[in-house]
Amino acid sequence: MALGVFLGSLFGALTLGVPIAFALILSAVALMFLLGMVDSQIVAQNLISGANSFSLMAIPFFILAGELMNAGGISRRVVDFAMALVGHIRGGLGYVAIIASVLFAGLSGSAVADTAALGAILIPMMTARSYSKNRSTGLVAAAGIIAVVIPPSIPMILFGVTGSVSISQLFMGGIVPGILMAGGLGAVWLFISRKNDESELPERKSMKEIWQVTKPTLWALTLPVVIIGGIRAGVFTPTEASVVAVFFALAIGMFVYKELKISDLYNVFVASAKTTSVVMLVAAAAIVAAWLITVAHVPQDMANLLSPFMDNQILLMIVISVLLLAVGCVMDLTPAILIFTPVLLPIAEMASIDPVYFGIVMIINLSIGLITPPVGTVLYVACGISKISIVELTKGIWPFLLVHVTVLFLLIVFPEIVTVPLGWFT
Repeated sequence: MALGVFLGSLFGALTLGVPIAFALILSAVALMFLLGMVDSQIVAQNLISGANSFSLMAIPFFILAGELMNAGGISRRVVDFAMALVGHIRGGLGYVAIIASVLFAGLSGSAVADTAALGAILIPMMTARSYSKNRSTGLVAAAGIIAVVIPPSIPMILFGVTGSVSISQLFMGGIVPGILMAGGLGAVWLFISRKNDESELPERKSMKEIWQVTKPTLWALTLPVVIIGGIRAGVFTPTEASVVAVFFALAIGMFVYKELKISDLYNVFVASAKTTSVVMLVAAAAIVAAWLITVAHVPQDMANLLSPFMDNQILLMIVISVLLLAVGCVMDLTPAILIFTPVLLPIAEMASIDPVYFGIVMIINLSIGLITPPVGTVLYVACGISKISIVELTKGIWPFLLVHVTVLFLLIVFPEIVTVPLGWFT
């Protein structure tokens, strides 16, 4: 009953066009009516406590770091570095997109930021080299979602805070799956790029030329090493790492590359504040809903529905993954994590599934929704850059979408892909 009231009120409000944060609060109030404990103070207190989290402080700082990197010229230098390595081979710009996405994922933590920054540079270049615009845009969009798997990842922070799971371990657990996703995209692009008509390929760079390009990029490439290494060594927490990332990006942009001016900072701060306000309001509203979900025993109701699968971890993960893939098609990544983590994580723990492993699988599941219609945020960003329709992009992205689904299936069948490297890294 409680599960039906929660989901019915939530999706009913969303259907009416209510913003997701307010829809979450309305669904929480509906549960309060069901439980006979209507009290506005509960909503207010949980809203405040939901935003008052040390771990959540990492989100505005990582968002700010990403904005500083874009304004400071770091994105372009990452692309130049990848171009120097593989730009001369057939289909080389596709490999540049994949390599640059992996490198930038270690800087931004946001799929939308990754796709927007790299797509604006690479999609026009790929079109000029006679690549299919549909396929090129599809590859950039599919590579963009690697940013939510490879640390630092904003969705991992949200999952960790909502589910009381170690954010540091989530960061470490996402490294291998992110590399697998990139490798799968590279393998598919190898097959697709054979059809590219590239009459004139750039000359292969000499070692001296590669070094000339690499030298200024080393500053940008150092940041992921500092963040991951610092967290791994226990030098700082993920929240403290986000502050380090901001100062690092600010120093590189202003004093090393000298592309970031003091006059640019106002626009950077405003853009970061706008993005942060949306994420934090949704996070605070989700805490209200999560508290009522727990009080109403919604996880137990869901567990009862899934009880036939509880004795088989693989089968349970397949059922949950199908559910999450469907959710990802109609709901954005951030609210989906905040809504379904308090519902599904207790079920995974009842079935003795490692919560870090479950978090990685859940995030990859929902990240696939970013590149599937009708709500795929990354799809719309990529369409805006390449000036093509959603229908055209959907036709171009399906081989890469299949790659991510295959990686997801491998993670479900072989959890050791996450758990074994996690033991090494932590």
